[in-house]
Amino acid sequence: MTQEPPHTGRDESEEERADRMWGELIQEVRVAQTGVQILFGFLLTVVFQPKFARLPDADQVIYIVTVVLGACATGALIGPVSLHRLVAGRRVKPQAVRLAARMTFVGLVLLLATMASSLLLILRVATQDAYVPWLVAAVVVWYLVCWYALPLWARHRHTGSDD
Repeated sequence: MTQEPPHTGRDESEEERADRMWGELIQEVRVAQTGVQILFGFLLTVVFQPKFARLPDADQVIYIVTVVLGACATGALIGPVSLHRLVAGRRVKPQAVRLAARMTFVGLVLLLATMASSLLLILRVATQDAYVPWLVAAVVVWYLVCWYALPLWARHRHTGSDD
């Protein structure tokens, strides 16, 4: 008499797994989209403030880079919605989920860069102290720990080599 190993994982087809993963991905994207859209909307208004013309050239360049990063992050994080709409019903959901996940990852990296450059600009305008780059670097490290290091540690710690 042989004993079967305990069941781990889910009994789902590739299509069922893709449906589940798509739902999870869209929930994750909703959170990131809201943040990036609010940040991007705020950034778009800055150039119309009277003080903007008086900013030093370096701060204006930081602003332009920040707006471009915000636009790119917005595009990457809204991209999965467009992808889903354009391929819906074409029987390519597993491939669409993988592509949307990559777009979301890129969007999160761009969001991190947008937030860091926004923080840099705001702190440079608020204070001219030399600690600003150090403070921004510390916040970026915090983002990296929260967004990447801890999730990668958990993935490594709690999943097997065949997962």
